[in-house]
Amino acid sequence: MTELEKLDEGLEYDFWDEGVNARKLHAIDGCAKLHATSVDDEEGRDKVIRELFGSVGQNPSVCTGFNCDYGKNIHVGDNFLTNYNVTILDIAPVHIGDYVMIGPSTLITTVGHPLSPMGRRKHLGIAKPVNIGNDVWIGGNVTILPGVTIGNNVILAAGAVVTKDVPDNCVAGGVPAKVIRTLVNDIDEDDS
Repeated sequence: MTELEKLDEGLEYDFWDEGVNARKLHAIDGCAKLHATSVDDEEGRDKVIRELFGSVGQNPSVCTGFNCDYGKNIHVGDNFLTNYNVTILDIAPVHIGDYVMIGPSTLITTVGHPLSPMGRRKHLGIAKPVNIGNDVWIGGNVTILPGVTIGNNVILAAGAVVTKDVPDNCVAGGVPAKVIRTLVNDIDEDDS
């Protein structure tokens, strides 16, 4: 198997591999285009976001300072918003639902590395997808780790480190993040 095939199968892969690195170069180029496009040029920014991401719903908004690892593994629904300095390390797929707001300086990562120093010396990585539901508000400085699924109607409190799945209809916060309280879902099916 190639290193990209290993990566895509969820196996350990060499992150210094030429094919893996080519994905990062795509992201660096796409993010540079986004950074160079004026915030007043909504149509131009929309076009760049659609070129960079794998799929995009209606009304995407990505503030300055956004960075990603690949771009094509990011799939967002309608009315997606990231605030300033958001990073999505999308070596594996990141699926984000409708009406999701991401606070400043948030990190969503799909990649981890071995606990073994020899594995790290061999430049090994392993990627696990992240899934985020609809109507999610992610506060500032949140970190979401590989393999996590976040339900619908969730608020992640500022500074939370999300290491495990978060169920629907709750507020989660802390390090590591835990459910703090439940929320009422006041969305009528007709509003969806």
